[in-house]
Amino acid sequence: MPPEVAHPLRADPLRSIFIRFLKFGLLAWGGPAAQIAMIKRECVDEEGWVSEESFKKLLAVYQVLPGPEAHELCVYFGRLRGGKLGGFLAGLGFMLPGFILMLGLSVLYVEASLATHLDQLFYGLTAAVGALVARALVRLSGSFITDLPLALLAVAGFALTLFADASFVLVLLGAGLAYELWKNASRWTRRANSLVVSPTALALVVAGTITLSLTAQIFFEGLKAGLLTFGGAYTVIPFLHDSAVSGHHWLTNDQFVDGLAMSGVLPAPLIIFSTFVGYLAGGLGGSLVITVGIFLPAFVFPIFLHRQLVSVAENERFRPFLLGVAAGVIGLIAAVTVEILKTSVVDVYTALLAIGAFLALNRWHSKLTVLWVVLGCGVIGVLLQATVV
Repeated sequence: MPPEVAHPLRADPLRSIFIRFLKFGLLAWGGPAAQIAMIKRECVDEEGWVSEESFKKLLAVYQVLPGPEAHELCVYFGRLRGGKLGGFLAGLGFMLPGFILMLGLSVLYVEASLATHLDQLFYGLTAAVGALVARALVRLSGSFITDLPLALLAVAGFALTLFADASFVLVLLGAGLAYELWKNASRWTRRANSLVVSPTALALVVAGTITLSLTAQIFFEGLKAGLLTFGGAYTVIPFLHDSAVSGHHWLTNDQFVDGLAMSGVLPAPLIIFSTFVGYLAGGLGGSLVITVGIFLPAFVFPIFLHRQLVSVAENERFRPFLLGVAAGVIGLIAAVTVEILKTSVVDVYTALLAIGAFLALNRWHSKLTVLWVVLGCGVIGVLLQATVV
């Protein structure tokens, strides 16, 4: 029996595992906090699959490591109840409703010119997106920026991304190494003479020179984002913005913000907006492969590497590097927040909508707050354009 289990468990039928987590997926409104609370209430408080203390440690691990933590919790609990296949079915059930809905909206957006026909609605919806991302930035900063060096690294990451167009990979690695050196400079000084170029680093350089098909490019951009989304679903935004908008130019900034706006009203992890990015980049095939790529780590880590990841997350030796990377992520999100606000706040009225949405998100934290705020901004935007704009 795994040590984290509160009492002996009996394996559940795979069908019941899938249905239970499909229900979670259908009710996954309100963002990561609401989704985690829903999963905890049923799996921990009611079913008692793990103890309260074990759940806190489990959540701490998935909040530090890549991937949407709510989805990873589902996969973990599915594996606990039904083995590896149970973990896969639990994760599939949780993500499936959001994927189907986002794919449908993506098709309508492109084939039926949804943005053109509903431009009055998107006027307010996109203002809410700026508030959503800004609120996530504040929340994540409070969790990860715990001292002055981390704050300076976040500011450096912001400046390098926004003003120097630096690669996000370099920003993250630089922030992680800088904080590692800050904390353990003497240890690295002793090892400096033995530093060599690793085969892994060489392989990454070689891989960067290989020309891939469009479908393969979309898949690998999704996989890269899935592997680097430290701190939860909101951190995927700067990675996909860098690759899809700034790098490959698959989307315009306006389209990217529209995709975020649509994901804000769906019962799904925010990361599901990657399906929209993939569809605009490569049609149906693009939407499928980017979704597979971005969710793949969130399946693989809890199913196959849970114990190893717990060891890494709890190992004090790796903690400074991970904290530095997290600070770099905060800088990236801040830079993308500026870009999103430049796109979504186009006049005084959208500025007021964004400020109002931000204050509402700070004031109320119920399960449906995000849904009501986003839809409310959309409706108010329609009314404004019909009367005063």
